[in-house]
Amino acid sequence: MTSGRGEESTPVAGGPARHVPVLLEEVLAALGPRDGGVYLDGTFGAGGYTTAILAAPGTRVLALDRDPTAITAGASLREQFGERLLLRQTRFSDLDTVAAAAGFGGLDGVVLDIGVSSMQLDEAARGFSFRFEGPLDMRMEMSGRSAADIVNEADEEEIADILYHFGEERLARRIARAIVADRKATPFHTTAQLAGLIERLNPPRFGQIHPATRSFQGLRIAVNDELGELARALAAAERALKVGGVLAIVSFHSLEDRIVKQFFAERSGRGRARSRLLPGEPAPPEPTFDCPGAQPVAPSETEVRANPRARSARLRFGVRTPAAALGLSGAWSQLAVLPERQRKGR
Repeated sequence: MTSGRGEESTPVAGGPARHVPVLLEEVLAALGPRDGGVYLDGTFGAGGYTTAILAAPGTRVLALDRDPTAITAGASLREQFGERLLLRQTRFSDLDTVAAAAGFGGLDGVVLDIGVSSMQLDEAARGFSFRFEGPLDMRMEMSGRSAADIVNEADEEEIADILYHFGEERLARRIARAIVADRKATPFHTTAQLAGLIERLNPPRFGQIHPATRSFQGLRIAVNDELGELARALAAAERALKVGGVLAIVSFHSLEDRIVKQFFAERSGRGRARSRLLPGEPAPPEPTFDCPGAQPVAPSETEVRANPRARSARLRFGVRTPAAALGLSGAWSQLAVLPERQRKGR
């Protein structure tokens, strides 16, 4: 995916910000690309971060993207940088396995720019946005269960859980009930159909985000398992980074940022109670990351003026320590699961 992510209800004046990597200077400052360094860009998109990292002489980048159109569009960069750049169509949750297979062991840095890209939002045929008439799709990989499949086949409770937990939509139950009632007569096939239903229940108000924003976000996250992918990618990066390697994450909404924040808090030992262990109580694991400086890092006013979609971006980063990787253990990983579905074992 690319930069320029953010709420789709506020397009950039004069056109979409299709190729502007968010917080680029701050990400580069955290990664510190150096001659001979080996880096992984887990969300290649239009290649903004990759190109900037490769500007440092002698660097190599393994760039991943689950969207086949992004990998195809990256062919020109591959020609420009030759063997210094490898492109792979895959999910970033598999980054450690893919890096090892490609000979990129012991990474010096990993960067992830989480969420849907501006290019995906601005292409009507992909069905990510209610701003355009298009199929109700939202699949980043163009395969698997689509948003239309969920809306037309899932039961009312599952739809409501998705809209509430992944979209933070307060009218989730009401919207889910209306979806199930309306689809009996006419199944949902387009973005306009779903947006129209939501507008009927919650009419747009001046100065507020479009009433369909949160529901579309929730469906998109569910279709692509975005939070689950993020949790698995954090654990994979922990395994793949060398001592001193940097993991830099740019997120755009509270659900993503909460997972990243809690991951780094737990893995760095921040907030851990300083008390004597009770008899028989195991010692806490050694920190796997050090998180320097004041975080999160937000975009400057200048950047937000140039690219309004950057306004909600937050950067968090950590430096890998010598401690053994801990995998998916931790409360942060449970934030990627629908609470109701987890509790009921579904």
